[in-house]
Amino acid sequence: MLLLVLAAMVAWYARPLLATARTGAAYGARVACSCRFVAGRPLGDCRKDFEPGMGLVTLSADEASRRVTARFALLVRESATYREGWGCQLDRWAD
Repeated sequence: MLLLVLAAMVAWYARPLLATARTGAAYGARVACSCRFVAGRPLGDCRKDFEPGMGLVTLSADEASRRVTARFALLVRESATYREGWGCQLDRWAD
């Protein structure tokens, strides 16, 4: 019975949790991209610009393509790329 209740809770909350995770990763990628490639700060320093509660977002940068990727736990990953004259833009979503 307990497993049935837990499965129902996961099914009920999975979509909103994934949407929140995707939003957090997208926000993190965009903010960190601007911090790194517009402001020229080290990527590790960019975490200071995050909102409270974003401790599960991890960052990585590809210096050659001027792209920052943010991952929220193991759930989702979003990237933002710096384009001259346009600034940092989120990469298109595949779905």
